[in-house]
Amino acid sequence: MRITEKIQVADWQKEKHVPVIECPDQVASGEWTQAKVSLGKAVAHPNTTEHHIRWIQVFFSPDDDKFTYELGRFEFNAHGEAAAGANEGPVYTHHEVAFSFKTARPGTVHAIAYCNIHGLWESEKRLSVG
Repeated sequence: MRITEKIQVADWQKEKHVPVIECPDQVASGEWTQAKVSLGKAVAHPNTTEHHIRWIQVFFSPDDDKFTYELGRFEFNAHGEAAAGANEGPVYTHHEVAFSFKTARPGTVHAIAYCNIHGLWESEKRLSVG
């Protein structure tokens, strides 16, 4: 079985595991663009020692290009763990990331997130260049 068969997709407004990609639909060629990827925007995702988002990875696939380019991999490593026990720790990281990128070509932004219980989830957003 190919790993792509293990990546799940759904509507982020109904499924808490689907990454939400927030960036303009159209960007200026070669100009820096801010983007944000998060989970649980419409339906909250837990952030506990037992159930959390471990990482988000973001890619860009330019139209008519052979390759997909990794924009970043963002890990979330604090989920309330402590010597005192699960969810007793002093710090939590939230499954949300903001970054900037630029492109001169239209294409698709892809985001993949990993939930430690429910596996891999993907979403995508078209980006035009004007």
